Amino acid sequence: MFEEMAAAAWETTALEFLHGSHRQSLFVPRNRSIWRNRVLSGRLRSRIHLPRISTNRISFRPSCQVKVRASVSGDVSSVVGEEPREVQMPTEKVLHFFRIPLIQESALAELLKSVQTKVSSRIVGLKTEQCFNIGLDSGLSSEKLSVLKWLLGETYEPDNLGTESFLDKEKKSGSTMVVIEVGPRLSFTTAWSANAVSICRACGLTEVTRIERSRRYLLYIEAENGSLPDQQVNEFSAMVHDRMTECVYSHKLTSFETSVVPEEVRSVPVVERGRKALEEINLKMGLAFDEQDLEYYTKLFRDDIKRNPTTVELFDIAQSNSEHSRHWFFTGKIVVDGQPMGRTLMQVVKSTLQANPSNSVIGFKDNSSAIKGFMVKQLRPVQPGLTCPLNTSPRDLDILFTAETHNFPCAVAPYPGAETGAGGRIRDTHATGRGSFVVASTAGYCVGNLNMEGSYAPWEDPSFSYPSNLASPLQILIDASNGASDYGNKFGEPVIQGYTRGFGMRLPNGERREWLKPIMFSGGIGMIDDIHISKGEPDIGMLVVKIGGPAYRIGMGGGAASSMVSGQNNAELDFNAVQRGDAEMAQKLYRVVRACVEMGEKNPIISIHDQGAGGNCNVVKEIIYPEGAEIDIRAVVVGDHTMSVLEIWGAEYQEQDAILVNPESRGLLQSICDRERVSMAVIGTISGEGRVVLVDSKVIERCRSNGLPPPPPAVDLELEKVLGDMPQKTFQFHRVVHTRDPLVIAPGITVMDALKRVLRLLSVCSKRFLTTKVDRCVTGLVAQQQTVGPLQLPLSDVAVIAQTYSDFTGGACAIGEQPIKGLLDPKAMARLAVGEAVTNLVWAKVTSLSDVKASGNWMYAAKLDGEGADMYDAAIALSETMIELGIAIDGGKDSLSMAAHASGEVVKAPGNLVISAYVTCPDITKTVTPDLKLGDDGVLLLIDLAKGKRRLGGSALAHVFDQVGDDCPDLDDVSYLKKVFDGVQDLLSDELISAGHDVSDGGVIVNLLEMAFAGNCGIRLDFTSADYSLFQMLFAEELGLVLEISKKNLDTVMGKLDNAGISAEIIGQVTAEPLIELTFNGVGYLNEKTSDLRDMWEETSFQLEKFQRLASCVDLEKEGLKSRHAPSWALSFTPSFTDEKYMTVTSKPKVAVIREEGSNGDREMSAAFFAAGFEPWDVTMSDLLNGVISLQEFRGVVFVGGFSYADVLDSAKGWSASIRFNKPLLKQFEEFYERPDTFSLGVCNGCQLMALLGWVPGPEVGGVFGVGGDPSQPRFVHNESGRFECRFTSVTIKDSPALMFKGMEGSTLGVWAAHGEGRAYFPDGGVLDRVLGSNLAPLRYCDDDGKPTEVYPFNLNGSPLGIAAICSPDGRHLALMPHPERSFLMWQFPWYPKHWNVDKKGPSPWLRMFQNAREWCS
Repeated sequence: MFEEMAAAAWETTALEFLHGSHRQSLFVPRNRSIWRNRVLSGRLRSRIHLPRISTNRISFRPSCQVKVRASVSGDVSSVVGEEPREVQMPTEKVLHFFRIPLIQESALAELLKSVQTKVSSRIVGLKTEQCFNIGLDSGLSSEKLSVLKWLLGETYEPDNLGTESFLDKEKKSGSTMVVIEVGPRLSFTTAWSANAVSICRACGLTEVTRIERSRRYLLYIEAENGSLPDQQVNEFSAMVHDRMTECVYSHKLTSFETSVVPEEVRSVPVVERGRKALEEINLKMGLAFDEQDLEYYTKLFRDDIKRNPTTVELFDIAQSNSEHSRHWFFTGKIVVDGQPMGRTLMQVVKSTLQANPSNSVIGFKDNSSAIKGFMVKQLRPVQPGLTCPLNTSPRDLDILFTAETHNFPCAVAPYPGAETGAGGRIRDTHATGRGSFVVASTAGYCVGNLNMEGSYAPWEDPSFSYPSNLASPLQILIDASNGASDYGNKFGEPVIQGYTRGFGMRLPNGERREWLKPIMFSGGIGMIDDIHISKGEPDIGMLVVKIGGPAYRIGMGGGAASSMVSGQNNAELDFNAVQRGDAEMAQKLYRVVRACVEMGEKNPIISIHDQGAGGNCNVVKEIIYPEGAEIDIRAVVVGDHTMSVLEIWGAEYQEQDAILVNPESRGLLQSICDRERVSMAVIGTISGEGRVVLVDSKVIERCRSNGLPPPPPAVDLELEKVLGDMPQKTFQFHRVVHTRDPLVIAPGITVMDALKRVLRLLSVCSKRFLTTKVDRCVTGLVAQQQTVGPLQLPLSDVAVIAQTYSDFTGGACAIGEQPIKGLLDPKAMARLAVGEAVTNLVWAKVTSLSDVKASGNWMYAAKLDGEGADMYDAAIALSETMIELGIAIDGGKDSLSMAAHASGEVVKAPGNLVISAYVTCPDITKTVTPDLKLGDDGVLLLIDLAKGKRRLGGSALAHVFDQVGDDCPDLDDVSYLKKVFDGVQDLLSDELISAGHDVSDGGVIVNLLEMAFAGNCGIRLDFTSADYSLFQMLFAEELGLVLEISKKNLDTVMGKLDNAGISAEIIGQVTAEPLIELTFNGVGYLNEKTSDLRDMWEETSFQLEKFQRLASCVDLEKEGLKSRHAPSWALSFTPSFTDEKYMTVTSKPKVAVIREEGSNGDREMSAAFFAAGFEPWDVTMSDLLNGVISLQEFRGVVFVGGFSYADVLDSAKGWSASIRFNKPLLKQFEEFYERPDTFSLGVCNGCQLMALLGWVPGPEVGGVFGVGGDPSQPRFVHNESGRFECRFTSVTIKDSPALMFKGMEGSTLGVWAAHGEGRAYFPDGGVLDRVLGSNLAPLRYCDDDGKPTEVYPFNLNGSPLGIAAICSPDGRHLALMPHPERSFLMWQFPWYPKHWNVDKKGPSPWLRMFQNAREWCS
């Protein structure tokens, strides 16, 4: 067994290259056919043998130890193990290391099968390896070479790393073979490389300038017919790489230098040639100037400024004044059918806030909006930006919200497009006011027909073709959701809510409507200190500063490109708009901003803007407006020295902010940036001249030294002319009357026939395929996320965050969107979107309906006929509805080119308005979830907001029968919705509702089924109607609410509702027996097992899961779900708050909460230790490396969770190396470990670190410092499912010496777990035996019956015997993968048994862990 596990434990899975930490696609499908990845990154359940080839096989494990020979281009080499000496080599050359295998046999077999089907059956075998291409600027000593080798190889499989290609050796053996190598394009450094280089620098390998990984494939060809034709080689290459971000390497890389020569700044002859010159450059550079732009800028330069513009100026104007950036459409004059509209769209939308301003503190004037919050006790550093303790501080924190879409980049390159969409929205959150707090996010996806092979979706039209320049809808859904999830996971921002929808149909008028250009929606809820809500104004002498990552040639022209219908632009320009996300850099940048914000009144940031669309063009002008500044382009930190002035100024490289500071704050800001390892550059000074002047100091210096006059600036523009009040644009539209056909359902169709389709529809089905792969617990401030009930199904209507760990106030948000209804009636669509948001939000206890504000995000093909008028009508309806409800829009974004060319027609996406409502919560513990809880005691009430109407137009039922229908639901009585909201809120306050769910997609039948699915119980439903058919009663998507009430409270509830003027109808009973029974007018129509219907609802999700994780794991979860029951948790003790004597003592034991760059779990860890009576200190690795503080001062150290160095080179490998290869620091850690009065804890990434350091199980048991050394050290490796997993999972606590588990033994309970590499792996069986024999595995994953298990998904990573933690023999050192620090308060639990003797406002059982450490210290 151990041999087999060793073979697989380090093998990088195919999945990781499709998404996650490795990102590059291993297999990128074209159009609709996507390879189903069946990947196992752990123990192989069965050996899959590739066809025998009559050649010598590669020996993957040489039988003898060999010295690795490091080859450098230029045939210079050094043998590791010789005396340290310099390897002589030319500068900027590339060193190569090869590692096997790239992917394992089961994934290879899948790939081979696909290749044989799609490329050639003559390909009879396949092998893989990865190549590390390492750029060096000088030679490495053999000592440094051995460090590099340790970083690149696996600790227990050192022979699988070599300096010669394993595949090339095989190729020389004589069979017909071809090697294909693919890797990242060299035009910019990948984020993976940036993190790998950071690791090298932390280990003293300063000579390493860049590391890129390429993937190499060896194809075995049948020998009879000669070699493989070039065309088939190219077809294979296309399958295994992403053409937008990668390329084929025709030969081994010998240099990272490119032949790119920076383009000079040129002038465009507008004075001489007028508009014609602008038209030509507009086409050539893809500037997206329309008629009005061309006229305005011709006049501006020829008649007003009277000089020719430079290319940089025109590019600058095109980006910062694009529709994407300036929203001309919303602020323009609208003319419909020749009739000028009285107000602009912006005025219409803003009218809601003018009517209902109430608690708004930021609206329509910043990167986010905000509402008045609460005075709370926030845990924060005593001296932000320095090594210091944390303590609570009273702060007035407002609730903030923002929402963005990133549609065009996700259509072209879904993974990086979604990464940067999520990243841009995160920066919108933190760059609000003078800086603010990121807490949690929401996500949404709208795509075309999925066309999944083998799926049951008869409504999808197989004749539709898809544009070759865009990814297929299926690939977009998988890759974009992976990109956004991976970015948020690494940054440390939980995704706690979302929506998903797919649509593609030819309407009765012959028009095809489909999301070929997708919607990738990202919302963020956060907080802002009330003293920071207003940005300061620029003043003469202030410094213009850029902080964040270096400049790369990325996203060139993205602002303009996003403003066009896809297919209008040149394909090469589409490529230029592809972006690159670096979540780790985003997190470091946020830490700098947060440190400034936590200084409160001393915050050095006067104003802050995040860099997004338009790059520096936009962000610098925004921050210096209206005073102006002179900017030196050469002060910008660049990662690519071949960039031109235009590229540095205009590229949309991410993870950057522009800020204004006073000169005296420069040193303070620099010290914070240094501590967080973030670059900072002062690029200019506010001048007071009202101009943006961009100079090139390098060229000026060159001219001066040659005795020449300085050149004119690359940009010299009056800000008012290009950023101030520019001429309003006019847009003319005609209303288009749509052909409507009534919905026709064939007479023989039964309720079950309809449910078989409806429950599989993307907008209705389970969203498990999205929720399991996102971190939903990081920060520890999540009070309600997507999953609910004993089985944790993704069904929550509302998301709730807490403001702090000690108060019960917070914020709630909910989404409403009904785009398919808009194909029938745009006004009804807008009203229903508002209604859905409000009926989702009602389940959280809120301060008041009048406190609700919302972001409105508009996604339309607005400039195409009919769409602009529809959108205007929708806006009017939205405004009227919100004003009557007493709520308001306070921000939003638009994306108005939602169309793409396909097969000679322009395919418009359904127009969509996404309403993200948010509000303050006075009590986060009163949230109601949809899972039925009362068994036979439960009664089901329906509050019908349509007052009896049952309209099926635009419904899921219509969709699955390939129709839209003609009779659209609507919100006919807005005042009644207001009454219902207030009435239900009163019932929430009195805790009279045990479960609740809104009626939405799929109608009331889906609503009720979902409640039963989540409660794992049954329902007995009884509907009657003389006016409507069975299908109308069940499937109409009229607004409504279903409540579960206990029989004893029924009269009270009905009385309260009646007194409030609300009508409620009893529609059924809850049953403990999991059976769904339905009668209509006395006739039975359903009598089915809950699990059978739930299987249908889960089917589409599980099919999508097979593209993302190991098929056998998906099947295990799918089959296991049928027989699951509520987990049998039991406690051996009663949780209680920490003894007051520990909390009030003046001198508390100090614990160092240690973080590395990329760690993201430090605040919740500090909060858990603080709650147990410790003094937690914020300590960074750079503090320790720089000698700012010593571990001698601390009783405890804790290594926190997250993604140190983005998990590059393996989880915690870089973090471990930065300790291991810095001898003074290593000595300090070893001394701390040996001190008998100390303890240590490692959680998740910290657990992986403690294993790599050999701290667990420890030298006396074996491992790093034991007899076996590195090769015998237990490790935590890739999850068996092949991907990141976040679950609230069951664990049981065993007898052990672990001091932190004292008195907890025998308990079985839930805990958050969130990791991609959590499988305990023991390369040495003897070590495992000793760990088990000495009871050093105190925590085990267990099933619903509380039994330790290896079965997925109870054991989410595949650890042997369910091992979730390892401790040292003396019990002082503990490493565990789950997150007790995100579960130490009961409101952090997403579910717990009713019989538990706990208070939802009280501590959870996990606080005892930290209290045990506190008592031990005494």
